[in-house]
Amino acid sequence: MAETYDFPSDLLAGQEELHQVRAELLALLKRLPWSVEPMEGISDAHGWRKVELPASPGWSADEQAEVEKLRQRERELAVFVTCHRFWAEVTGAERVDARMRLKHVREVDGEEPSS
Repeated sequence: MAETYDFPSDLLAGQEELHQVRAELLALLKRLPWSVEPMEGISDAHGWRKVELPASPGWSADEQAEVEKLRQRERELAVFVTCHRFWAEVTGAERVDARMRLKHVREVDGEEPSS
């Protein structure tokens, strides 16, 4: 049975911003060197899989600050979304369903025509 939920606008906005912050953080981490501190390259063929990493120049102070800023905002938004007063209105298994629907509401909105 497909239940629909009337999510408050601030909860929807918080979830959307959480998606955006996580995407921005992931993109930043993919661009940065693999090590925060400068490190020599690694080559290890003796484990269960071969590991090869080039030398890492480390992250600059600005890069470290940007990662910390995004992680802090991600934590704030995660607390806001998970502790929102809306969840007190939904009980038991419905809460799990509602949470999953909130996480994917922008995908559903993109697929269904507006009424």
